Amino acid sequence: MSEEAREIFDVAGTRVLVTGASVGLGRHFAATLARAGAHVAAAARGVDKIEALATELRDSPGRIVPLALDVTSGESIRAALEATEKRLGGLDVLVNNAGIAVVKPLFEWTEADWDRVVDTNLRGAWLVAQETARRMVARGSGGAIINIASVLGIRPIGQVPAYTAAKAGLIQLTRTLAMELARHDIRVNAIAPGYVETEMNRGFWETPPGKALIARIPQRRIGQPEELDGVLLLLASGASRYMTGSVVVVDGGHLCSSM
Repeated sequence: MSEEAREIFDVAGTRVLVTGASVGLGRHFAATLARAGAHVAAAARGVDKIEALATELRDSPGRIVPLALDVTSGESIRAALEATEKRLGGLDVLVNNAGIAVVKPLFEWTEADWDRVVDTNLRGAWLVAQETARRMVARGSGGAIINIASVLGIRPIGQVPAYTAAKAGLIQLTRTLAMELARHDIRVNAIAPGYVETEMNRGFWETPPGKALIARIPQRRIGQPEELDGVLLLLASGASRYMTGSVVVVDGGHLCSSM
């Protein structure tokens, strides 16, 4: 890659908030950005694992700032963003990653199950995006919001109705925010991963249902977290300066396969 091409994807010195950063893809995103030179406010309800990540990456070009954040609470969001501004001097990029899943047959679902998933995956993403964008507009220097959606927001699967509904809503929210915020030079895009292996789901892929899902993916394998790094850096950097309202699918061809 030429030096000019490298510079397009450069995020060194960029100030980023990653929600849901204590485990899974959120932790990986925070680490990837810090290794690329970004200064990352890594947020989650509990900060013990993030503090361990900050220690692990203390020699990286960028730094990790652990933050306590509950995305379902407006008060918590405002406090976390104020702390971020004090520590980092504002935000250039938001990676809206926090999410949970409940998996059970349809008739075993309760109202509380539904509310817990939608409150975190959709309402929480909306609240963080709104408050972050408000501060970006006030600062007047633009920015980027990256919502972490899912291919399950595009094609359905059983036993996760609230998750699929929330991710579909997040995709449409991405497009709506992109329309409203373009005038402020704030880009809003989404990444829609397919099945990606993390420490939380690793055992599932060895089970018969897990192997059946893998067989439906044209590449006949699940993704690895690092295979999302390219699109993450694209959307966080100036390389995507003419992209907004886009949903970038990274799924090994899963959406191309038959239902």
